[in-house]
Amino acid sequence: MELDQNVIQIAVVAFIALAVGGALFAVLFPYFSGDAQVNKRVATVASKGSVSRSGGIRAFMQEDKKDGRRKQIQDTLKQFEEREKQRKKRVTLRLLIAQAGLDITVKAFWMASTALGIVTAAVLFLIGGVPLPIAGIAGLVGALGLPRWFLGFLCKRRQNVFVNDFADAIDVMVRGLKAGLPVTDAMKVIASETPPPVGPEFTEVVEGQRIGITIDQGLERMHERMPIAEVNFLAIVMAIQAKTGGNLAEALNNLSKVLRDRKKMTQKIKAVSQEAKASATIIGSLPFVIGGGMTILNPEYLMPLWETETGHLMLAGSGLWMGIGCLVMRKMINFNF
Repeated sequence: MELDQNVIQIAVVAFIALAVGGALFAVLFPYFSGDAQVNKRVATVASKGSVSRSGGIRAFMQEDKKDGRRKQIQDTLKQFEEREKQRKKRVTLRLLIAQAGLDITVKAFWMASTALGIVTAAVLFLIGGVPLPIAGIAGLVGALGLPRWFLGFLCKRRQNVFVNDFADAIDVMVRGLKAGLPVTDAMKVIASETPPPVGPEFTEVVEGQRIGITIDQGLERMHERMPIAEVNFLAIVMAIQAKTGGNLAEALNNLSKVLRDRKKMTQKIKAVSQEAKASATIIGSLPFVIGGGMTILNPEYLMPLWETETGHLMLAGSGLWMGIGCLVMRKMINFNF
């Protein structure tokens, strides 16, 4: 049975149309079903995930570096705290003489102290007519108390002069570093151009480097000879910069600003506390002024205080309370920061 020619043509066309339709359906089906959008979103999320993972790794590495630097800074600060505690425990007479800026030995200091005590006791006993035991006590105070007080006075005065010139010295170092000089050469400029006591202290640091003493050790010795917070700040900045790196000129410039702000704060505190100091001076001197005036105008009025036992007890009690009041006022008007 032979098929009609028309039927065969129709069948061929139908098969071709079916094949083309199947191919088009296979190609266009993902777009109609939403699979293409799904695949596109999956690819986008995967790419973002890889970027976020790489960014997270970089952030983690940066945080790790920051943590390491922070740990180094904390370790350095702990070392300085331990050194400060040890330094306070081992303040010797030789160190006090160095802090005062005196070029004498401990033996010469004790000889001068003994001579001062003997002269004080002899003057009070021979010229003042003071009993021998009291003259001996006064001589002991003159031998042990007055020289130490004089050393403390010289140390305080030298530290005040050092603080006034120290910020300018740091500025000189900053300008030298910005001009390209090494730290040692910048310190040499300070040592040669800055007046005492800043210049000699930096000279000690520079001379120490010639015999193998590092800058950190030299600044630590400077802090022993000049035990103030400003020198400790410089030592901390130099030690941290040596261990963690960074722009030393910028760090020292910030330190200079801090030192100048501290100086301004100190001067402001002194100006504000002058009224309290004047009041304390007037209150403390009133009993002596009034007592001296009464002794001159009417000597017999105050004789019971000097001649009777009750008067002696009143004088002792008044002196005790006056001393306590002066110490309290001194504590109130002195600010340490």
